[in-house]
Amino acid sequence: MPIPELLLKSATELARMIRDHEVSPVEVVEAHIQRMEQVNPALNALVWQRFDAARQEAKEAEVLAARGGDDLPPLLGVPFTDKEAIALKGAPLTSGSIYRKGMVAVEDATAVARVRGAGAIPLGVTNISEMCMWMESDNVIYGRTGNPYDPKKTCGGSSGGEGAVVGAGASPFGVGADIGGSIRMPAFFCGVFGHKPTGGVVPLTGHVPEPEAGAGRISTVGPICRRAEDLMPLLRIMAGPDGKDVCARQDPQLGDPSMVDFAGARVLLCDGLGGPTTRVAPELIQAVQRAGAGLQAHGAHIEPWSSPLTTSAFQIWGAVLTLAGESSFHSIMGEGTPPPLIREWLNLLRGKRRHTLPALALASIEKVFDNFPTWGLKKYADQASELRGEIEALLDGGGVLILPTHPRPAPPHDAPLFRPLDWVYTGLFNAMELPVTAVPMGLSSSGVPLGVQIVGPRLRDHQTIAAALTLERDGIARWDPPVDQN
Repeated sequence: MPIPELLLKSATELARMIRDHEVSPVEVVEAHIQRMEQVNPALNALVWQRFDAARQEAKEAEVLAARGGDDLPPLLGVPFTDKEAIALKGAPLTSGSIYRKGMVAVEDATAVARVRGAGAIPLGVTNISEMCMWMESDNVIYGRTGNPYDPKKTCGGSSGGEGAVVGAGASPFGVGADIGGSIRMPAFFCGVFGHKPTGGVVPLTGHVPEPEAGAGRISTVGPICRRAEDLMPLLRIMAGPDGKDVCARQDPQLGDPSMVDFAGARVLLCDGLGGPTTRVAPELIQAVQRAGAGLQAHGAHIEPWSSPLTTSAFQIWGAVLTLAGESSFHSIMGEGTPPPLIREWLNLLRGKRRHTLPALALASIEKVFDNFPTWGLKKYADQASELRGEIEALLDGGGVLILPTHPRPAPPHDAPLFRPLDWVYTGLFNAMELPVTAVPMGLSSSGVPLGVQIVGPRLRDHQTIAAALTLERDGIARWDPPVDQN
């Protein structure tokens, strides 16, 4: 059964239709609620809903739309969803931790407040991994979320619920966050667009766990959406200092994607990072090549790219995060008091889990970096700076780097545990604070999404978004909505 036409529109187009009285906010919100009620039982993606409040707010938006005028909010009447770890007033704010069960947000996170201030209407909050630190969205409070193309496969994490509802057509866009790929992996696995901004462009105020010290430039908040045209408007709405997040950039000065010309620009293509990661699936290498060819058709110069430094991607990410002053995950998962790991492992084996297996594993192995001498950590942090300098120098003049978002399309649940370092394809760019756009590239031969990630220099978010827009306009990049089986 095909998805209704209204659920295929971008947030930008829906807002225009509402302003032009082609559709009412009530119709738009109700259509997405109905879709959510249809798909969520199989996905377990939306974990708390405010449908009645959303319906009332849609009626209020309808009154404003009927009044008209040039001062209407840009997203008036458009529904959206929000990652449970990013505060939405009145919604749970557990971040998937048993220690936070019952906690409720008392105010909106900065990014959420700005989106709501632009007229968008929240439908609810979506599932995550425990304390946002794994690439599957599963926790002891809400359980596991499935992929909209195949519920037996992962939707990604930690913003996996967002990827799932947007990919299923139940939400035009969502607010996600990304410390190691948590926007880009769900966007990739679920076949939609996502953008990890330059570090510090969007304040992290209201995110749980709250990043400490310099980690606020490694972790970012950004959009997940079904159409590329929403990426830049949403980023502009979310961006800018809020006087609370000390890591927020004071003047991001975001550029204009429409001013980007790829004629003569350098486009680097990378088919794999090397090191202890899975070999990249041939269909994903082909997706990188197709994306490169798409920009080449607009005059770009295509070059292969690799660097020996990428083989240390895991060490680079871990070292940069450690030196940034972030508390240990072991401490974070216990709300400041590290839980006894032996006891929690035994609880897991007895079927009485209080933590997920990935969370316990991460808490157990992070001692690798705790025991690293400072000079060793600095060595890898220096490599991050060196690699960033190399990439930014090559991309000076409007170019981008294209590579796989992940070595393979969405794997079955739990399979990532056996290939635990594959997420460094995304995590590496958090360590360098570079902007990255996840771009869907249709479906694989097995019917799950393909995709690439497009990287640019710091504060050149508009370049990576311009590449996504170009590829979507040319029909090369696209969200292919899942076909319902019932």
